[in-house]
Amino acid sequence: MGAHAHAPTRETTLTLLLRQGELSASHLARELGISVQATRRHLRSLEEEGLVESSSRSAGPGRPSNRWRLTDRGHQHFPDGSENFALDLLHSMAATLPPEAMRSLLSQQTLDKAGHYRHTLGSAPLEERVARLAELRRQEGYVTELQADPEGQGWCLSEYHCSVQRIAEEYPVVCDQELELMRQTFPDCQVERVHWRLKEGHSCGFRITPGHV
Repeated sequence: MGAHAHAPTRETTLTLLLRQGELSASHLARELGISVQATRRHLRSLEEEGLVESSSRSAGPGRPSNRWRLTDRGHQHFPDGSENFALDLLHSMAATLPPEAMRSLLSQQTLDKAGHYRHTLGSAPLEERVARLAELRRQEGYVTELQADPEGQGWCLSEYHCSVQRIAEEYPVVCDQELELMRQTFPDCQVERVHWRLKEGHSCGFRITPGHV
């Protein structure tokens, strides 16, 4: 099945697991109205996508059965409304706070997040830290690619999907904070913006070059 799995069956399976927590293949088969064999093939395809996982459970005498549940990625398949909450919060802040206070709060958030990044990246060689950051950004919902900079000795970090795109469209200052975030994360480097999705092109990108200038 894989990418060709029937969409209603796929969504129904994920929704059943979301609502009931853990289910066996036989229970799912009854709910879906298909054979257990077909259900297992379907579950394996979802497992390959990282949306579900299984564990063996014993329910008494006899052979243990697998119980299926959503992974963290499977839970993220469902909208959580956090983007709308963040936008509403920013609207309220912008309406009640002076502009300088708003900038100060965003700057503090940037410093806090940069500190978290630096702590997570540790003191590994720069190339490893840059690669780890790319992976962290992917986990946060950015579609991130890392390539060697063709014009120098550093790297280009490109992001083709931004997890805060809607927020940035209404508050471009968030993009300024993203650039500062990269600079604070790599204080031993020069960091420049080389692409900006809100201005032109289809991605945001940063050039990270060893040696602070």
